[in-house]
Amino acid sequence: MAGIKDVAARAGVSVATVSRVLNDHSGVREETRARVLTAVSELSYRPNTLARSLRTDQTRTLGLVISDVLNPFFTELARAVEDAARSKGYSVIIGNADEQLALQDHHVRTLLDRRIDGLLVSPASGDSVALREAALLGIPMVFVDRWIEGLDVPLVRADGQPAVRDLVAHLYALGHRRLAIITGPVASTTSNERVHAFRSALREHGLPLPDAFIGQGDFQTASGRRATERFFALPEPPDAIFATDNLMALGVMEQLRTRGLRVPADVSLAAFDDIPWFLHTDPPITAIAQPTQELGHRAVAALTDLVEGRSAGSVTLSAHLIARRSCGEDERTRR
Repeated sequence: MAGIKDVAARAGVSVATVSRVLNDHSGVREETRARVLTAVSELSYRPNTLARSLRTDQTRTLGLVISDVLNPFFTELARAVEDAARSKGYSVIIGNADEQLALQDHHVRTLLDRRIDGLLVSPASGDSVALREAALLGIPMVFVDRWIEGLDVPLVRADGQPAVRDLVAHLYALGHRRLAIITGPVASTTSNERVHAFRSALREHGLPLPDAFIGQGDFQTASGRRATERFFALPEPPDAIFATDNLMALGVMEQLRTRGLRVPADVSLAAFDDIPWFLHTDPPITAIAQPTQELGHRAVAALTDLVEGRSAGSVTLSAHLIARRSCGEDERTRR
């Protein structure tokens, strides 16, 4: 079995440098850090025991890095995480990535420097050096909602694909045939899953998804406005828009209002991630709801299992469609 001296020899550095990398100390050049981590991987060196022995006292503190604190879904998720952690005797330090990879990795490294006991993350992107390092070092970590392909990290999420299929069937039954979608970031696993489910469901109903009906968004309000503006510059705009998160749905509503268009008289609107104020818009918004509180509670349960030396597996919950009145449901009732 390879030891730390073998890693140092393979990377061409001192044992002290390997130790600094394994414990995520600052002051190590990125090139050197990369060489050490490559050597760790090639030699199948597992520093878990070392990493944990250096932390003989738990801090009873968990780290939570969320993608966007202004997104109501993540606000509710953070509250659920704090409540669940408090019930188990842990405090939570929160970092807001603002959908930016560099800021996310900064928060991850800062939290690890503070000797947190474990880390909950909803990754902003799959290309995270800091999260890959943390996984390689055996830091107790759980992904929630989003994930990174290829990392062996427990994931707590809701499968939204059946609900997206239900939404498309619902829109089709209401007579909609020109369905558009506003996506999230290209690197977002949840966005890609929702787009795939939407496209597949359209195909099942014999409907196309032209490139012009795919609005590239970023889970932020402004991108919903921009996509809607492009849709309505088309000779034949969509008759229904599916925003793959709630903030982009807000952007759709803002742009429609600017144009003097009404939901659902001029265009129908549905969103992924239900939020309380969707009930109070005029009309109330048809949305796909995730079990946000349960996601937070189950994620904390999985992470504390890891922190306390138990095993933890991934958990998949279910999202569901809530039909309200933003897709012409009232019109169908009158017919």
